Amino acid sequence: MNTPPSLERLVQELSRLPGVGQKTAQRLAFSILRDDPAKVRSLAEAIVAVKTKIRFCEECFGYAEEPRCPVCGDGRRDASVICVVEQPNDIYVVERSGVFRGRYHVLMGTISPLDGIGPDQLKVRELLARVAREPVQEVILATNPSIPGEATALHLSRVLAGKVPKITRLARGMPVGANLEYTDDVTLNQAFSGRQNFG
Repeated sequence: MNTPPSLERLVQELSRLPGVGQKTAQRLAFSILRDDPAKVRSLAEAIVAVKTKIRFCEECFGYAEEPRCPVCGDGRRDASVICVVEQPNDIYVVERSGVFRGRYHVLMGTISPLDGIGPDQLKVRELLARVAREPVQEVILATNPSIPGEATALHLSRVLAGKVPKITRLARGMPVGANLEYTDDVTLNQAFSGRQNFG
């Protein structure tokens, strides 16, 4: 098919997004073409704004526009409980469930020796520093129930032992091999409610 170059480029760029195949990219591109120019400009500005304004929270490494994210800046959150997640987007999955009222810590990945990622490439030192300076009573290990997620949780349980009164892991309401991002609210609620001591 003879597609105008600018339209073809838009389809190619959209198809690079996770979960967007060629057909979906084409539908999105055609929708953008049909849309009002002001709406398209607004979409483009929103994409540019998110790339220029969003940074990592200096406390938990979640997404923020200010030095601290809204969760870390909320004095009503329970600072004695830290939920450790793999990526910043995992925070939004947990928040959507409404079951957790503590704070977060984002590791920025998992231990994966095959990919050359060890504890030093993650935000483990920063977690240990937080635990040392804050009155943390519990650390919830909410890494994904995958091999790298389990290896990371095991490592964290070892380095946190004796530094935090309670180390827990999300209960097995989540199937092994699943990602936190795709877990429904009911399953996540059960996993939080049934969490157990690690080890």
